[in-house]
Amino acid sequence: MRYLTAGESHGKQLTTIIEGVPANMPLVKEDINESLLRRQKGHGRGKRMQIEKDLAEITSGVRHGYTLGSPISLVVHNDDFKHWEDIMGEDPIEEDTKVKRVVSRPRPGHADLNGALKYGHRDMRNVLERSSARETTVRVAAGAVAKTLLKQLGIEVSGYVKEIAGIRAEDDHSLTIGERQANSEESPVRVLDKDVEQPMMSAIDQAKKEGDSIGGVVEVYVEGMPAGIGSYVHYDRKLDSRIAGGVTSINAFKGVEFGIGFEAARKNGSEVHDEIIWDEENGYHRSTNRLGGFEGGMTTGMPIVVKGVMKPIPTLMLKPLQSVDIETKEPFKATVERSDACAVPAASVVMEHVVAFELAKAITEQFPSDQFPKLQQAVADYREEIRCF
Repeated sequence: MRYLTAGESHGKQLTTIIEGVPANMPLVKEDINESLLRRQKGHGRGKRMQIEKDLAEITSGVRHGYTLGSPISLVVHNDDFKHWEDIMGEDPIEEDTKVKRVVSRPRPGHADLNGALKYGHRDMRNVLERSSARETTVRVAAGAVAKTLLKQLGIEVSGYVKEIAGIRAEDDHSLTIGERQANSEESPVRVLDKDVEQPMMSAIDQAKKEGDSIGGVVEVYVEGMPAGIGSYVHYDRKLDSRIAGGVTSINAFKGVEFGIGFEAARKNGSEVHDEIIWDEENGYHRSTNRLGGFEGGMTTGMPIVVKGVMKPIPTLMLKPLQSVDIETKEPFKATVERSDACAVPAASVVMEHVVAFELAKAITEQFPSDQFPKLQQAVADYREEIRCF
């Protein structure tokens, strides 16, 4: 499985084409739109989410509620394009027209300057439109297709917030995957710990009032992945490595860890590794899950627990940072586009779907996947095989 995305932040539409989804898998647009609506929610979201009503249109690869095995294309129309048609239209315009509105002032923390240097753009709108986190809309759509596949294989994925502005949620390891999903959906900041919900919301409100931004940590929790998915044989087949790459590819994500993660550096080996046990009902499993469901680049059969660190959004409404105009070389305070004070709750939805796609990709690589019923049977047979190993 793989996908490509296309589209600009204020362009006509966002598009993704997904290849490698097995034929005869049930899929309807509601499976995708539910995820897109979740991405738009969260305390601290800006005005853009009030304008856009993100809904996906399936334009190929699905017939009468079942996948065909051919590429699936999904389109999300940008309702706000009507206000940007003169600026973002594809037709040529005169160089001296005011409509062009050249952006020559790069914003610190964004892709503006680096992208302009790489592609030779004197107008950095050519960079910022594509590098915008708006692109994650169709990454979530692609991930929703992957989640549909995983769910029908008995694999559930849930994403939620662990920390905002240094305010940390307490771990509750007794929560089931269903409880994690339900509790995060009920929370305005997608957190499982009710005691920190209001302090997090207050921190977001304060940042917004001060014209600043705040970041945080999100966690994705997965149940049902059988052991042995991924590989130790080659560096680029290690599944935890692929997931780490996927997470850090999300806009503003700067770090990733599995299980206890960086805490392992401060512990002895006896406090880090997970002892192996066996019983007739469950087969091999671990007494703890400090390594977050991975050993040697492969799943252990324990829940996958992966965290991602999101930096504060660099667009600062009342505290613009110093930069330099690329035309005049004069210093200036960075310009402001619409922005969120905190996008961590929405980012947890994005990360959930990015992780889901990597898991689905690994499953379809390891088992026969041209036809979904055969994939289901192969995974079921494998589960029984390793249980009795």
